[in-house]
Amino acid sequence: MPTRFHPRSPVVLVASLSLSLSLLPLASCGGSAPAAADGKLQVEASFYPLQWMAQRVGGSHVDVSSLTKPGAEPHDLELSPKDVAAVQTADVVVYLSGFQPSVDEAVKGATDPTVFDAKSAAHLDLTFTPIEGGKAQHAEAGAVDPHFWQDPTRLAAVASAFARTMEEKDPAHAAAYRSNLKALKADLASLDGEFEAALSQCANKELITSHNAFGYLARRYGMEQVGITGLTPEDEPSPKDLAQVTDFVEAHHVRTIYFETLVSPSIAKTVASEAKVRTDVLDPIEGLNDRSQGSDYLEVMRSNLANLKKDQPCP
Repeated sequence: MPTRFHPRSPVVLVASLSLSLSLLPLASCGGSAPAAADGKLQVEASFYPLQWMAQRVGGSHVDVSSLTKPGAEPHDLELSPKDVAAVQTADVVVYLSGFQPSVDEAVKGATDPTVFDAKSAAHLDLTFTPIEGGKAQHAEAGAVDPHFWQDPTRLAAVASAFARTMEEKDPAHAAAYRSNLKALKADLASLDGEFEAALSQCANKELITSHNAFGYLARRYGMEQVGITGLTPEDEPSPKDLAQVTDFVEAHHVRTIYFETLVSPSIAKTVASEAKVRTDVLDPIEGLNDRSQGSDYLEVMRSNLANLKKDQPCP
């Protein structure tokens, strides 16, 4: 079933080394041991899903940080000079090119870290298409959807590619990286099976979301996404856009409008009020905060599943 989008745009992992630059024997692309005093590779993530994935694959042999701080919205991240320096001094940089322009620029200037771009392994193949009757000329029309981690199978593919990069970077711990990857892929396969089983017979297959972050989830599990805003949550819908979404909700007997935790729910609640339907949380897992319904990727995904099963509803 096709997924409908209102636009936005990708992802990065990066690392910051704790030693002073004068003591730092920077490792370039392969086969070198960790330089940190504790023997761990320093990995910096551009935002949460890549941070979580890298920590799971790296396990006890890495220290992983994120350029996007907890509770911050990652789409329009601006890096400080300290952040840029962290990219430059990282052992490993993992990112999704095109998602955060400031990270793209920092990575271009990074000459020593091993750089991993998740884009190829994620197979980004969804683009934004406005809903029927929507704006003919939308700034994000045709833009690539970066939110691949909403499909656990795509996150597993990225993890596999990252594990190979880590094996080349740190061959002394290659067996550990392979073992960690196996455990991670088992967890993601289990999660995928839970989604497939729970969403196979929902009464309503349309997902009305505050922004277009769930296209890959919708495609994977036979649903259709209609976003109130585009691929980034700051996109401001016009009154005409809001009216069109409201009409879609009424025409398709949608029961719930989903909002998220990192941005204001006001637009979603406005549409819900107009259409006389309820609201609930569907978290794009772009970052965690104290309102997140879980402490890590797996817990929040399962909370999302519980909300979908209740609200769509699904037997």
